[in-house]
Parts: sequence; structure tokens; C-alpha cells
Amino acid sequence: MAKTYVAVDIGASSGRLMLSQLTDGKMSLKEMHRFKNGFTLKNGHDRWDIDHIIKEILLGLQKIKKAGYNEISLGIDTWAVDYVLVGNDGRKLEDPISYRDKRTTNAIKDLTAKVSKERIYQKTGIQFLNFNTLYQLFEENKELLSKTDKIMMIPDYIGFVLTNKAVLEVTNASTTQMLSLREGLFDQNLLKEVNVKQEQFPKLVDAGTPLGKLDRSKFSDYDLPDTDVITVATHDTASAVVGAPGMGQHWAYLSSGTWSLLGAELNVPENGPEAFKENYTNEWGAYGTYRFLKNIMGLWMVQCVKRELDDQYSFSELAEMASKVKPFEQFININDERFVNPKNMIAEIQAYCRETGQKIPNTPGAIVMAIYSNLALFYAHEIEKLNQILGYQIDTLNIVGGGSNVSLLNQLTSTVAGIAVYAGPSEATAIGNLVVQMITRSDILNVYLARRIISASFAIKKYEPEKGKYEGILADYVNFLHTAKRGEVI
Repeated sequence: MAKTYVAVDIGASSGRLMLSQLTDGKMSLKEMHRFKNGFTLKNGHDRWDIDHIIKEILLGLQKIKKAGYNEISLGIDTWAVDYVLVGNDGRKLEDPISYRDKRTTNAIKDLTAKVSKERIYQKTGIQFLNFNTLYQLFEENKELLSKTDKIMMIPDYIGFVLTNKAVLEVTNASTTQMLSLREGLFDQNLLKEVNVKQEQFPKLVDAGTPLGKLDRSKFSDYDLPDTDVITVATHDTASAVVGAPGMGQHWAYLSSGTWSLLGAELNVPENGPEAFKENYTNEWGAYGTYRFLKNIMGLWMVQCVKRELDDQYSFSELAEMASKVKPFEQFININDERFVNPKNMIAEIQAYCRETGQKIPNTPGAIVMAIYSNLALFYAHEIEKLNQILGYQIDTLNIVGGGSNVSLLNQLTSTVAGIAVYAGPSEATAIGNLVVQMITRSDILNVYLARRIISASFAIKKYEPEKGKYEGILADYVNFLHTAKRGEVI
């Protein structure tokens, strides 16, 4: 009988438990439980309800047991950079603060007054984002830090609650901007700057490390399956890259969801002057790779628009309305810091266009098309930068995640970037999570073979550039970015 694998895949707006088995060289995928996630203002900060997340995972596991799956393997992935402070009694000291909280607004400026950006990048190879763990800890309550026994990233904390075993998985740990790129250890000088010690972090482990058994005795109110927890690539982007089909000789990936993460999978990090100038990151990937990528604002903007329209339209309906609007009617630097967490995204987009003397989008379709148009342009511009930094031409873009379903955006991207786009699978993060478990338990030999299985198991759609369309638009957009008053998030 085929082994049963479950991916716990949690994003900023929702979480789900996905079940898979490997049969005749193909992976199945079935959603067993889904729940809402989000941060709320509590005790002066935007915080995640981590107890709610754990409760929903247990409810999902109970459903799986009820469905007849008595023995399973389980992996957990979530977003990066956020952490839980745990006291000597093994309990959280408070609910974790979200990376979108305003507390780190000036943290980069304040910290780099002590340690230069060049030095930090040389040490870590990680891009400068004001919500990186380094800057969150820089602004953390010092009294709370003094009471902290362990600092755990979100997925590692969930694994700790389930198994009583504490580890720090490297694909997520690298996003802290505190790991030495060459040595694979925390940089002691950076730790000192943020008032934490090496021993406050659990031991570092690689993706694919068995963690332990789910301690069912802790959760007697739930009827749970016999569960082996495996520490997968716990950063959701790392899992998504594992779950990308890897089509093309020189392929790039775009993990398209709340954030858009665009980059290439490298065997050797790239932290030279050009990468530093363009603020590219070298996050650690599974199996000794590096995720050389750029953070781009992503579908967060559309998610906000949908919510501000009282959820009266689905994402597909918004895309349909956008398809009836002429693209590229305005240029927007979608990585401008004003779009990270505005009070009202629609008003912020309109204000940006007003301030830059451009046509103001006033309908849902026009607003969404403005977002899609500028995402496509930003992607194309970043692909040009990748070509320059890496010294070769990217020939295909593999789009995975929820954004792979947005045909309008995928086609615009293919056309303005002038390369083939392979879209899918949309569930690449969960698939990558599952694949690491399967490799760990010897159902799949390696990532190369896993990607062949992924290509054979899930629908992948190809988009080709539309010849003669939107010629010169990218050059005009790049010129706009160079002259815009506001800069990208740094």
C-alpha cells in the first residue's frame, strides 16, 4: 500500500492540509482541510494567532484520521522571517508579531548606521527588507528577549508544539539575514547588534530531516493519526521551488502568491557588487542550492482590492473585468513601500497615479489591470537584471503558485519579457513539501526525478510571446522607474 503524505502549507491569508500518495510514478493531491489565516492588531502590534493555526492543523489531522488514514508522514511550511519567543517552560511568551507590522519602518537605517549594508550583504548575501528577522529582533522588546530561552521560526515552532523537538531549518533560517553565507552559522557580530545569543536558537538542520513523532498524548481531545513529522523546506518559497517543474535549459522561477518571488536556482551563491546593487537575495534552498531571487509585491495588492470591494467579486471575476481594460495605461512601481500595508490599497494606487500625473483607474477592472500590467513589467525588468548578473540568458519562466492560474498576467508577462512561460502547478508549495518527505522516506530518489514526476502529474500550461504587441513598453517603464520619486522597498 502506498505511503500517505500530508503537507501543512500555511500562507498569510490561509492554511491547508494537502494529502498525497505516489502511485505508478504519479503524485495524487487532495485538499483535506482549509482555514483562514491573518494578523490582527493586539497589544499594540499586528500579530498572528499561532494557537488558532495549531488548532486548525489538529482539526485537519482529525479529518484525515476519520477519512481512514491511520499512519501518515507530515511536513510543515509557512512564510519566512517571523518568529516565536519561547520561555524556559517551553511556552510562547506572546503571540508572534507579523512582518507587516510598522515597528521596523526605520530599522534598516538605524542598524546600518552601526554596521554598513555592504558588510551585512557580504556576510549574509540576503536582500534588505525592513521586515527581515534581523530588524525585527533589533526592534524587539529587550526585556522579553532576556526571558527568551528559544527563538523559533513559525514552522519550527509548530513542529516543536507537535513533537516537543526544537530545530531551526536552514531554508527559513537563512531569511533572518543573520546566517553567514559561507560558514553556515549565525554571525556573532550581527547577533550582538540585536541583543541575542547563539544558544537562543535551536540547532540548524537541513530540509529533509526527520523531526519526530506527533505527541498524541498532548492532544487527547483530538483523534489523531500516527504521524511522523519531517522537517521539510519550511520556507514556503523553498518548497515552491522544489515543486517547480524546472522546464528550460536556463529556467527561472516565479513563485506567485501574496508575494512574487522571482529568481533562479543556483549551486553557488552570488553576492557580488551587482547583486548587492540590485538587492537580490541568496536564500538557502533544499539539497545544497541557493534561491537567488528578488521579492516583488505580488498578488497581495489584488487580495487587498478584493477585500476592499467587500469580496463581492471572485479573483477570476476581477481578472475577467481586467481583461476588458487596455493594459499599460499607467506605470506604477509596485515595489514602492507605500503598497506594503496601506490603509486602503485602491486609494493608494489612485493617489500614486494622481501624484505622478497619470490616468487614474476608477473601476475594479481598471485597478486590477493596472496591478497586472505593472507586475508583468516588473517581472520582465527583473529578468533582464538576472541575465546581466548571472551572465546568461533566461530562456523560460516557470510560474508556480496561485498566480499561475491568472492567464491574463501570465500572457502579459510572456509578451513583455519575450520568453516562454510555463504556468503550474498552482500547488507547487504543497507539492514541494510533499516531495521532500517522499525523498526522505525513499519513495523518490532525488529532486531531478521528482521534477519529472511533477511534470507528469500536474497540468502545466505554456504561454508564448505575442509578436508585435507592446513593443517598447518595457523600455518606457524602466525609464519611468529611473525617474520616479519614490524607491522600492529597502
